[in-house]
Amino acid sequence: MCRNIKTLFNFDPPATEEEIRDASLQFVRKLSGFTKPSHANEAAFDRAVTEIAEVAKVLLDSLVTSADPHDREVEAARARARAAERFGAAPAE
Repeated sequence: MCRNIKTLFNFDPPATEEEIRDASLQFVRKLSGFTKPSHANEAAFDRAVTEIAEVAKVLLDSLVTSADPHDREVEAARARARAAERFGAAPAE
């Protein structure tokens, strides 16, 4: 799985259209092997991103859970702590 695609379900506040589109873009990049498609493939690439974003939005809106929503700030802090543990503390600027 592409590491840049983040979980978008069950967060407070919910995922934005931009976050869904960004995840869809990463998914299409992973599948196609392109970070930026050639001019000849640009229309197909953009269409795929749009269609996947639409389907992802339907999926996220359809999912149900009894779990409390995750707080974005708390989850971001946990991710930073995991990264610091794994890769060491970032140098001071």
